[in-house]
Amino acid sequence: MAGKTVLILGGGVGGLVAANELRKRLGQEHRVVLVDREGRHIFWPSLLWLQVGLREPDGIVRDLGLLEKKGVEVIKGQVSAIDPERRVVQVDGTELAGDYLVVSLGAELAPENIPGLSGAGYNLYSLDGATALRDARKSLGRGNLVVLIARTPFKCPAAPYEAAMLLDYDLRKRKVREHVAVSIYTPETGPMPVAGPDVSAGVRELLEEREVAYYPDHQITEVDPVGKAIRFANGAQAQYDLLVYIPPHVAPAVVRQAGLAGESGWVSVDRHSMETRFPGVYAVGDVTSIPLAAGMALPKAGVFAHREAEAVAQTIASQITGRGEKGAFDGHGECFIEVGSGRAGYGRGNFYGEPRPQVRLYKPGRHWHAAKVLFEKNWFRSWF
Repeated sequence: MAGKTVLILGGGVGGLVAANELRKRLGQEHRVVLVDREGRHIFWPSLLWLQVGLREPDGIVRDLGLLEKKGVEVIKGQVSAIDPERRVVQVDGTELAGDYLVVSLGAELAPENIPGLSGAGYNLYSLDGATALRDARKSLGRGNLVVLIARTPFKCPAAPYEAAMLLDYDLRKRKVREHVAVSIYTPETGPMPVAGPDVSAGVRELLEEREVAYYPDHQITEVDPVGKAIRFANGAQAQYDLLVYIPPHVAPAVVRQAGLAGESGWVSVDRHSMETRFPGVYAVGDVTSIPLAAGMALPKAGVFAHREAEAVAQTIASQITGRGEKGAFDGHGECFIEVGSGRAGYGRGNFYGEPRPQVRLYKPGRHWHAAKVLFEKNWFRSWF
């Protein structure tokens, strides 16, 4: 059998898992090639701990070059063009061709899409932003701390709420909470609405217990960095002394230019196989959009990228080797919800449930927090 080549674009959760799983399932005559712009993998869930000084940047980043010892070819470079019909990509002027293509390029963060936002606060979803926030928070002793969700969809739907609760706890530890108002503004109708009314109400209750003010249905239009004011489409205005924001998310330009993005602006895939409309071309993770029965889309979250990548790797391996069954993503997922004080909640369920996702939220406890710490440690041990 002639050797096959699988090209994987992006070294986030989906790309990392797909590369590992394919390498385990395929013989050495087949190539597994991972392309990533920065050549590093950041464990994004730990940015929440980083922002309050519970992690260091170096501790949550790994060099993707470590995968070379497993037999994965790692190329550090910018994907400048994708030809999905031919399964050919351009990387820094070099053409790479594959028999299979897995697109896991994630979502691009676009704070520049909101006037004034980039220079106004701290981007929770970037390593540099979370690191800067870790230092800036120490000087806040009174005033207004605002967590702002700029647009939907955004990845990791629980993260903004976790950030607010962790920052609340940090203020309490520093004994200044009574002098600082903590608020969340979001265009959503409620916290994590796709998980259903019970979960949404449960998260809102967690916020209320910590006196975190919650403002749904607030779509930001602009920020005044000089006056430290946020303006919303409904006419409301909010003042801040420290602003933590989740920026607008967009599909990478190279994906849109390749004709992979559908009407949603994201890549459309078969909800089980994750195959695009181009044969042999798959997409996983945040770059995709999968509509659900209740009218919303599958959340952009690492757990789904992980499971989708496993399914795609199984499918590609079965097609190459002629052994085993194809993989299928079933819509199940879970996540921890950090609430501070060394405790976390836990949610899990079937997001493909009919007529709406069937998700349960478990009350916070130290055991869920310990489980997340263990998950972080096992993540690096398992994939690197």
